[in-house]
Amino acid sequence: MKKINEIQRIARAIKRAGAASLLVAAAISAPFAAQATTVATASATTAAPTQPQPQSQSQSDAALIAHGEYLARAGDCIACHSTPAGKPFAGGLKFDTPIGAIYSTNITPDRNTGIGSWTFAQFDRAVRAGVKPNGDTLYPAMPFPSYARLNENDMHALYAYFTHGVAPVNQANRAVDIVWPLSMRWPLGIWRHLFAPEPATFNATHYTDPVIARGAYLVQGLGHCGACHTPRAVTMQERSLTDLDGSEFLAGGTAIDGWVPSSLRANPRTGIGAWSEADLVQFLKTGRTQHSAAFGGMTDVVQHSMQHMSDADLTAIARYLKTLPSTDPKETPYAYNDTAAHALRTGDATAPGAAVYRDNCTACHRSDGRGYNRVFPALGGNPVVQGKDATSLIHVLLTGSTLEGTKTAPSSFTMPPFGWRLNDQEVADVTNFVRTSWGNAGSMVSASDVAKVRKTVTVHAPDMPPGASLSH
Repeated sequence: MKKINEIQRIARAIKRAGAASLLVAAAISAPFAAQATTVATASATTAAPTQPQPQSQSQSDAALIAHGEYLARAGDCIACHSTPAGKPFAGGLKFDTPIGAIYSTNITPDRNTGIGSWTFAQFDRAVRAGVKPNGDTLYPAMPFPSYARLNENDMHALYAYFTHGVAPVNQANRAVDIVWPLSMRWPLGIWRHLFAPEPATFNATHYTDPVIARGAYLVQGLGHCGACHTPRAVTMQERSLTDLDGSEFLAGGTAIDGWVPSSLRANPRTGIGAWSEADLVQFLKTGRTQHSAAFGGMTDVVQHSMQHMSDADLTAIARYLKTLPSTDPKETPYAYNDTAAHALRTGDATAPGAAVYRDNCTACHRSDGRGYNRVFPALGGNPVVQGKDATSLIHVLLTGSTLEGTKTAPSSFTMPPFGWRLNDQEVADVTNFVRTSWGNAGSMVSASDVAKVRKTVTVHAPDMPPGASLSH
């Protein structure tokens, strides 16, 4: 019956949109996930407030705009709709795709170049249905399949903020750098009809616990966590948009910009099965726990979005994520093994990669692989280290990463790059050493695997102190 319904849905979509290829939509949807989405979430109302106190119109408007600002922060809208040196929400951020580049749009209330002339209905249709006022379908870099379940109250708050709480910027939108005929938008309409759900307010009755229901609304909706953390089909739609769609929801995504979004399900080694609810809240708020630390695109998510969430919303998100079962019943819990630690402490660095680790990594991550809690992440038992795809680990070894301070964890910590002085074989050796030591059970990588990642990233030598120079 499910297959019959799907066939009927596809037939209706093709009839509405016309026969066409989905290649353009497929080519442009996935590469933006890390830039356009975050594990960040939005504040939304799952139950109406009881007997609110009377407010003046100005107070009511101010409260609505403030709520919209919270939603925009939580949804990390600024990450895509601003450039590093540009004005907030003025657009212009470049997204490279296999068929060319597109640029984010101006969503300030400027009437000529932004959304200042849009009605609420037009704004709502763009955000939740992915359709511009002129009828064009938005590129799937905009995660409207997730936004489709936002409730109307939150949409009104977002509209109030973007039309009355954001400074207007007169900045024209940049045209896409995609050659014709690939620049035509009608294939996007077909993709939207096939794979994006119709806008419908989130149904909380599927969850008996109101806190879990709240978390589900936040994760599935404005947080659009699945845009990165859910695997995609050949036609680039997320395989599951909610936990009700199947076990692939938040089961881990494919590499985006050289980073692999990990599983947010209860897998004991490669997911968050070993994390407590408090661990998750701490990670969302600060980007660091005893288990791991944020790096790559996730650092921006924490910096711009999740640290601004309320404790109640972060708790709801964590509690909901802890309800998602493991996708692999055969995956065993992590158990620490001190063989590698003992060898390093006694001066034995004969294992492949051990000498590289000793000379470059022990100062921060220690010979026992346990790091320093909430400062330098543990490597033993780290889900990223044990994942099936080692791309993230190779990437951070090559380029380094900085975990910026947050409101509640103001210290900033940086891992330096090693790609400028370690060759591909050395990086492969230390990657394998880390993935198989202290009880870890990651698969092996080769020098050719490292070479493939190196081609996709930019490797720089670290800045030297004044008066210092590199010796060769």
